[in-house]
Amino acid sequence: MILVLIAALALPAAALAAGDGGSKQRIGLADATPAASNPLTRPVASFHHAIAVGVDRIRAAHRRELRQRRESFAALPGGVSQETLDAIAACESGGDPASVSSDGSYRGKYQFTYETWASVGGSGDPAAAPEAEQDYRAALLYASSGSSPWPVCG
Repeated sequence: MILVLIAALALPAAALAAGDGGSKQRIGLADATPAASNPLTRPVASFHHAIAVGVDRIRAAHRRELRQRRESFAALPGGVSQETLDAIAACESGGDPASVSSDGSYRGKYQFTYETWASVGGSGDPAAAPEAEQDYRAALLYASSGSSPWPVCG
């Protein structure tokens, strides 16, 4: 096993030393030795393939989750129009979903408090929630309380 490791380290170095001297050509382990004589080529390739497959699966799952989340908040409840919500958001935060008031009390596109956000089913930080979820939760609040939660902007 030690001889294999020494050969794996020495062969690329020998190939570099035997090069044309001024060439900037990159020579890797697979280039320095034939694949048949390098016992590491197949396991390394298999490892890289497994990583690529895993990354692809994680990305696909993430895309599915985002699509499901968008679909679940696509329809606004209570007959509230997007135009009404956009007017409130423009006044409250300039329409910025990540907006946070200077004292940190009011958060997100509609400047929810944590308590109000939780009262309409939100969890976590309203300013960290996707914009579609903020729209949905603001529509729920508007449907139940009208414009009173936004006394200046409603």
